Amino acid sequence: QVQYVESGGRSVQPGESLTLSCAASGFSIDNYAMTWYRQPPGKEREIVAVMSRAGDNVVYRDTVKGRFIMSRDSAKNTVYLQMNSLNPEDPALYYCKAAWPKSDMRGNIWGQGTQVTVSS
Repeated sequence: QVQYVESGGRSVQPGESLTLSCAASGFSIDNYAMTWYRQPPGKEREIVAVMSRAGDNVVYRDTVKGRFIMSRDSAKNTVYLQMNSLNPEDPALYYCKAAWPKSDMRGNIWGQGTQVTVSS
């Protein structure tokens, strides 16, 4: 059974750093592209970063380029999101998910997310 457990979110001050983790189970992260999403308060869910299946390429949304780094640990079946220079645009509920084929019902499974708050 596919499951995601996101963790690491907390309240930080502007300019601080934070690393989120997403432990996946029920499949191997090496077999799928992996995506970090976030949903800011009162807004739609948006893509933050996408890592290729091979793990050798990551595409970031413009507003986090140069500040966020996505990585993975295949042995732990876990993906990470290192977030630096956090600013007031970054607070959100952060999720990770594999890029399943459109016809695959496992694409409807989400974790509980981890909350990031940025406030002075």
